Amino acid sequence: MIRQHLLVAAWVLAVTLTTSAQEVDLRVRVIASKLRCPVCQNESVADSQSELSAQMRTLIRDKLAAGETEDQIVRYFVSRYGEWILLEPPRQGVLWFVWLAPAAALLGGAVLVIAYLRRSIRPHPHLTP
Repeated sequence: MIRQHLLVAAWVLAVTLTTSAQEVDLRVRVIASKLRCPVCQNESVADSQSELSAQMRTLIRDKLAAGETEDQIVRYFVSRYGEWILLEPPRQGVLWFVWLAPAAALLGGAVLVIAYLRRSIRPHPHLTP
């Protein structure tokens, strides 16, 4: 009887530890996906296979285990590497231009296309009978 209770307790502990490890892995991946790999070209720390990215993921895991929040961990990497380390630059100051430039370019292109089409569709006075 005691043996069965110990087996059930061990099973519950194993399931709990597995779930906990999966949650930590997910949190590590979420944080690492916000950071740019310092070695790779525009690849996140989560996706990179470089040794430095692996070390960064381990550091993220260690910091989570120490009780640090996601913001604290991201700020740590920004303090070490600068804002360049962020895959998504902050939307403040001059960096708003980075976020608005693609939309402005698309809007400008659409205006040019519409203006061209309007001129092309208008009947030419010398061609009408």
